Amino acid sequence: MSAPAPLPGPCPCGRRDRREKPFTYALCCGRYVDDFDHTPAPDAESLMRSRYTAFVHQREDYLLATWAEAKRPSQVTFDADVKWLGLDVRSRSVLDADHAEVEFVARQRDTAGVATRLHERSRFVREADERWYYLDGTHL
Repeated sequence: MSAPAPLPGPCPCGRRDRREKPFTYALCCGRYVDDFDHTPAPDAESLMRSRYTAFVHQREDYLLATWAEAKRPSQVTFDADVKWLGLDVRSRSVLDADHAEVEFVARQRDTAGVATRLHERSRFVREADERWYYLDGTHL
């Protein structure tokens, strides 16, 4: 399966450069989401941001591929009524060479206009293939 064409515009994850200019999708999460086989996320925060972006673009393939095998579901379902509004990374912690945590708040709104926030501390693990994977999370 070939990767989809890069999406124009700023990356949904909200990452910005030193001048506070948003990174484009292609230069940010797009390189991981669209080419996971060759360009894995280099750290837990980048993986978390790219997984948020994959939720925005409903990329089940990427979400499943970056979920730790021990905890990976058989499928990911998306709510068609949800619009993702933004991501705020609150903290990141490297616990050791193969374990990290990222705390974030993701905002969304449904078609009725009801806004909600997903506040989570996610755990990540680097497996034998040297790639980072989402393990699980605790809702805060």
